[in-house]
This record gives sequence, C-alpha cells and structure tokens, in this order.
Amino acid sequence: MNTQLVEMGRRIRSRRKELRIRQSELAELIGVSNNHMSSIERGVGNPSIHVFIRICEELSVTPDYLLLGNMHANNINQNILDNLSLCSCEDLNIINDIIKLYVQKNHKNWNTQHFS
Repeated sequence: MNTQLVEMGRRIRSRRKELRIRQSELAELIGVSNNHMSSIERGVGNPSIHVFIRICEELSVTPDYLLLGNMHANNINQNILDNLSLCSCEDLNIINDIIKLYVQKNHKNWNTQHFS
C-alpha cells in the first residue's frame, strides 16, 4: 500500500470529521460514490485531479495540506494570507519591515538564551 496515499486519506478523514461532515455527504458534494470516497480515505483509491481539487475546496484546505501535511502554504495561517492579499504594495512593504523587526528581536533573544 502506498504510504503517501494512506497519509493523504488520513488527513482527508481527519479534516472531514473536524468539519463534522459525514463521508457520504462529502462524496455527494464532490460527485463520487461513497465507496470511492471510502477507498480514498483508506489510501486504497487514488483520486483524479478533479476529485482532489473538489476535496480541497469542500474541506477548505490547500493541496499542500492533503499531500504533505502543511495546513497552509509555508505554515502561515490562512487568515493572515487572506488579509495580506487585501493589502496594497505600500502596506505590504510596511508589514515586511515590521516582520523584519520581529525576526531581529527573536534572533537576539535566541542568541541571548543559547550563547550567554
């Protein structure tokens, strides 16, 4: 059995349960049989790209999460990514400067904790 498919199926099942969606409901939403959905969740079946995209949409996850276990791109909370997409270039430059300040602060703290 392909361990990557098993892990992907486990993440699908876990997210589905987190959202309180029954397996049969998800199958209906994405347009597959309950048997096929079951085989995907068990890691026995391999979803087509169309089905895979529909699963991502219905479970509100990124493909990275299902394939690799990363909930959001680069492990950045989706709310942060959504909010950043609404910012202007000028706003993004200011935000970037703020992030750099936090990185410097954390770097100094880490050095102090580990090399003092």
